[in-house]
Amino acid sequence: MLREETGPITWVLTDGKAGDELQALSVAEALGLVPEIRRVKPKAPFTWLMPWGPIDLRERPGAPDSPLAPPFPDLLIASGRRAVAYLRHVKRASGGRTYTVFLKDPRTGPQTADLIWSPSYDRLRGPNILTTLTPPHRVSAQRIETARAKPDPRLAHLPHPRVAVLAGGNSRHHRFTEENIARLVEHLASIAETGAGLMVTASRRTPATLREALMALTSKHGGFFWDGTGENPYVDLLALADFIVATADSFNMIGEAAATGRPILVFEPSGGHPKLDVYMNGLKSHGIVHPFEGRLEGQPYEPLNSTPKVAKAIAEGFSRHRRALGLPDIAFPLETP
Repeated sequence: MLREETGPITWVLTDGKAGDELQALSVAEALGLVPEIRRVKPKAPFTWLMPWGPIDLRERPGAPDSPLAPPFPDLLIASGRRAVAYLRHVKRASGGRTYTVFLKDPRTGPQTADLIWSPSYDRLRGPNILTTLTPPHRVSAQRIETARAKPDPRLAHLPHPRVAVLAGGNSRHHRFTEENIARLVEHLASIAETGAGLMVTASRRTPATLREALMALTSKHGGFFWDGTGENPYVDLLALADFIVATADSFNMIGEAAATGRPILVFEPSGGHPKLDVYMNGLKSHGIVHPFEGRLEGQPYEPLNSTPKVAKAIAEGFSRHRRALGLPDIAFPLETP
């Protein structure tokens, strides 16, 4: 299956959920690969049994427009509950040649894939399980370095200290109440009034009330709010920040911020989850995160980025797998931490 001119055939397999797909793509990119994106769309009754049951038979190899159309990949990186059955199916259909990687706990045990990455706050353990504190993501050291070397002109004029504000929104475990929104905006106003340059981005989940308040705040204090026009400056915000304020509803967002080496001030809306407590305690032990209470605090630290570590484990496992099958090995141009 190996294509000499382009490296191994690689699939990123998810049900299209943005967070799952971006994590898988980040690992493929760290391996220096350009994967094929395969999206599964199972329907009932097959979804009722996932992740334990079979794939939707309407998407089996050979079916019209099947997401599993061969040639089967040398390397398959999957994420998301609905992708589990499809990963197992490809492994069998390829005669075991495909090296399979699953990101996050598949809920079906360590035997699900050749290698599984799971966050350290989950309980999944085994000889083929790699755990890290932060999740894989696309904010690489190279992208941060490039953004710092050539600052985005929309941000370069802002005064120091520059503060990147990453505003999330309502989620399964968190809810932004009116009191939460008022308190967050008040805290941000406090640091803006000291002369700090605010660089703000919101997510699709950000409540309209919070979004409007952030826009008004940056307008009043000469900061920057990305309103969706022009190129997304997300990595530039992170790279140029002296401090980062992030809301606690997104594990990924805080993990991306940790790759900068800049202090992260975390604002917790209503709600929470025990796994978040474990995650935050781990980051606190490294001096990375601090509670956001309307002031800037914390010191720079060694950037924490788990993506290269995940990529390295995949490259090593892939090589062992191919040697065991008597297939030619391949070296990956791995991203440096």
